[in-house]
Amino acid sequence: MEQREEELIVSLLDKDPELKKYYEEHQELEKELLLYQHKVHLSASEEVEKKRLQKLKLLGKDKIMQILDRYRHGGAQGEAK
Repeated sequence: MEQREEELIVSLLDKDPELKKYYEEHQELEKELLLYQHKVHLSASEEVEKKRLQKLKLLGKDKIMQILDRYRHGGAQGEAK
């Protein structure tokens, strides 16, 4: 995520429980993926798990971006411009 998006997300975390949930999940998935990225070789099951985590992270990011778009366009609980 871009720095500007990250700042907007952080400013909205206390106001939007849904955003907070997806953001925290995104951060946790990032930590889990780092464990796989530091390995030189992954087993077949590790490779499958890594792909699964990447997909979950991407889905979460899409949700985060949808929520941010609602705020940017004034459709969420108040505007955050």
